Amino acid sequence: MPEVSTQHRSVQIGESSHGGTIELAWAGATHTGRRRDVNQDALLTEYPLFVVADGMGGHLGGEIASTSTVDRLRGVVDAGSVTPKTIEKGLARAVKDIASHPETTDDGTGTTLTGVYLDTAENPPHWVTLNIGDSRVYLLRDGAIAQVTTDHSVVQELVAAGRLSPEEAENHPYGNVITRAVGPSESVAPDYVRLDVTDGDRFVICSDGLTKELTDYGIQHFLTENADPADAVSSMMDAALENGGRDNITIIVLDVAIPAASSTDAG
Repeated sequence: MPEVSTQHRSVQIGESSHGGTIELAWAGATHTGRRRDVNQDALLTEYPLFVVADGMGGHLGGEIASTSTVDRLRGVVDAGSVTPKTIEKGLARAVKDIASHPETTDDGTGTTLTGVYLDTAENPPHWVTLNIGDSRVYLLRDGAIAQVTTDHSVVQELVAAGRLSPEEAENHPYGNVITRAVGPSESVAPDYVRLDVTDGDRFVICSDGLTKELTDYGIQHFLTENADPADAVSSMMDAALENGGRDNITIIVLDVAIPAASSTDAG
């Protein structure tokens, strides 16, 4: 696996004389895993947007879908305005890219998409998570980990309907069947969740290649043991590979710090 490094960014909120600062640190990595020949995952870690896409489809379809989606979202970042509207315009363009690609031959070609972006248009700023499919965003806050996104999957629907317990869901034969994806057939809007910006928060954005091999408590353990995002990513990746690495694995860890003088300004 290539060396993983931590990147840093200071975000000024409001006027310099009256506003505050949010300190961000992040790292990300992707790995083909132990059993796949091709990595159909893709990731984007360009402030203010951090996303993971897990492609699916025959031949090269999944790789085309995830790469097209991430490329279009990179264009959204470069254009300077990340909002639900611009994200959905980018996804609509990605759908067209996927459908028109000469090697997209499978109707099942598509990709999950999940992530988080920092919305500084308002003061105080806030995080917005976005999700299509069964890749996930986790948040470690005050020593407790929680899954922020809700899987778009057959198994999750069965759990929500009370027909399946969370324990039964872990090894269900339909565990890989998702109910929503970015693909060539239609444009799909993500689900969004708005979150306060809180000092000490740690986000994990990952494909299901990680959650197939590590429990939520396992993810929390490696976050607790590794203060640096790059170390946390590397440790989780190593553990996922050691536990089987049955799928492509992609992980982003994003840390939030608010200096004491700014803590009242960021919410």
